[in-house]
Amino acid sequence: MLLYYEANMDWKTHKKLLLKRPKFRIALKETELEYQVARMLIEARIKKGYTQKQLAKKLDTKQSVISRVESARTLPSLSFLKKLASTLDTSLKLEFK
Repeated sequence: MLLYYEANMDWKTHKKLLLKRPKFRIALKETELEYQVARMLIEARIKKGYTQKQLAKKLDTKQSVISRVESARTLPSLSFLKKLASTLDTSLKLEFK
């Protein structure tokens, strides 16, 4: 199924079109955890007023690591998430649903 894209199409309309594609729905579901981690990291980092580079320095890592997590291209380890929570003065909560 070929979907066409208009330059002035808003995200809500575009997402609605994408959700008609079964492969897109499957991919979206499979990457939900990475998306949630990315979204929460971005929100917490911005709330603290840190750039990716500043946060990376505090975590003794590279800016590219933060970028990969924030773009949902990787899922960080539990130890990284614990260190991140501590650095951002927040708590880490994991749960099974």
